[in-house]
Amino acid sequence: MKQRPQYLNQLITYKGKSIVKVITGVRRCGKSSLLDLFEQHLLDDGIPQSSIIRMNFESLDYDDIKTYIQLNDAVKELLHSDSMTYILLDEVQQVDQWEKAVNSLRLLKNTDIYITGSNASLLASELSTLLSGRYVEIKMLPLSFKEYLDFNDYDINSDILEHFNKYLEYGGFPGVTELRDHPASIMPMIDGIYNTIIMKDVLQRGSLRDPALLESLVRFLCGNISRAVSTKRISDYLTSAGRRTTSDTIDNYLKMLESAFIFYRARRYDLKGKLHLKTQEKFYIVDIGIRNNLIGFRNDDYGFTLENVVFFELLRRGYEVSIGKLGALEVDFVATRPDKVVYYQVTASMLDEQVQKRELESLRGIPDKYEKIVLSMDRTPVTDFNGIRNVNLLDFLLSDE
Repeated sequence: MKQRPQYLNQLITYKGKSIVKVITGVRRCGKSSLLDLFEQHLLDDGIPQSSIIRMNFESLDYDDIKTYIQLNDAVKELLHSDSMTYILLDEVQQVDQWEKAVNSLRLLKNTDIYITGSNASLLASELSTLLSGRYVEIKMLPLSFKEYLDFNDYDINSDILEHFNKYLEYGGFPGVTELRDHPASIMPMIDGIYNTIIMKDVLQRGSLRDPALLESLVRFLCGNISRAVSTKRISDYLTSAGRRTTSDTIDNYLKMLESAFIFYRARRYDLKGKLHLKTQEKFYIVDIGIRNNLIGFRNDDYGFTLENVVFFELLRRGYEVSIGKLGALEVDFVATRPDKVVYYQVTASMLDEQVQKRELESLRGIPDKYEKIVLSMDRTPVTDFNGIRNVNLLDFLLSDE
């Protein structure tokens, strides 16, 4: 079983604490496998199997548990009052008003609760009110490039660029690595994941009435990853293409896509005014394989694809990520954590003088002294542009920050 230490270590850190551990993320990113890893950690740590309760509510084995009362009763029947019981509930949002059961079980002595869900409504529900800060969210993503290499049993003597190109083509769903010897099966698998997300986590959960409009919106976003858009621009474009709609409808559909963790929104941040703006945001897709399955792999979007990869790598490293605005100039990413701020520009290459001038101009105009980095696919002896670091993108993705 392949390891996901970034996430497993978080669960281990919170083990035994009275807070509920909530694992969120897009379908098939590895949440259930993470619970497998954690369950194995408990067993290796000497916890008896009888002290671990594991339920997956997408399994027919638990299809008769429909309400919070049934969930509460089913778990309590298996509890051991004299020792800690670890309760692992997978895709618990399938149970009506599950929050009440989780809160009630949390109040019992010697219970340690872990839940997963594939929709942000998991935390927008009554859970946040009932638990009142007594939960922690572990945000899970598909494989990083570093994890992708590990899952593919990377040989240091092989061509890493070839692996990266495959990563850009097929994305990082863990299931992709299981099909590396059968590439013709990869896109059908990704198509199945996408259709499940759209059907279960967007259309059904959001009660959306126009699946054709949703499909057009998804394709528009896929064709415009890493580009600034507005709801009005999107609605105008789709209306002109024969999908009559409004900005309010598009805004609602965008929120549903975000709730399903398929698209992530990056707001613009005015670096002079020190505030977030409400217009011209960017959207990034959680897995580039989904995009390629829908609209094809396009070489003319190479730089935007790299930007999409870096956005999610920064999220994995715990940053809040915004788009920097500096007058008419733009900084690709303003990455902020409590302990640091870093500015990033992402480009395929800095070898062209015009590209170099454009990318550096934005960073040089920032008035503060926080670290500034250009990421590109270049490998040159130049590591610094007068205080602005020049870093190879693959080295960045493989680094331990």
